[in-house]
Amino acid sequence: METPKQNSTKIAFKWALISLVTSIVLTYVWQLLNVNPTSPVTYGGFIFFIAFLLFVQKEYRDQLGGFITFGEAFLSGFLFSVFAGIMTAIFIFIYYSYLSPQIYQLTLDAQRAAMEAKGASSDQIDQTMGIMNKYGKILTLIGGIVFTPIVGAVIALIGAAIFKKERSIFDIENNPTE
Repeated sequence: METPKQNSTKIAFKWALISLVTSIVLTYVWQLLNVNPTSPVTYGGFIFFIAFLLFVQKEYRDQLGGFITFGEAFLSGFLFSVFAGIMTAIFIFIYYSYLSPQIYQLTLDAQRAAMEAKGASSDQIDQTMGIMNKYGKILTLIGGIVFTPIVGAVIALIGAAIFKKERSIFDIENNPTE
């Protein structure tokens, strides 16, 4: 009797939910610790994203009996990045729009200060701030949904190269049930 093919979508979705919870906790920890939203410290959450993507690939390989093709490993990691990107982008949109709009304002203030430090004209600054006030949250949402899977694809390629372990002819002969 053949064993049913495992589904990487379930594993990817599970880890995307774990990633979302981790992002929410980190977001509020940084807010509680009064970390500037533009601080490089806030990118530390990306380490969790990478780790969770690799966990998806490893768990899927383990469920497949210790063997996984490059394509299967890549797809599982990429699915995770799509799910995590959508979930996290929606959370950040809600966070900036409704839960903590003052944090979004701090980000805008930091952006204004950076533009002033670079010598941008007041017209350029006002125009940019006008666009960011009007469309910034939506652009953040769209950016997260698009950018996360692109970065995730690159990491998934690396992870697939690491976790790839295809069956050899000897593995197939020793396990005739497949």
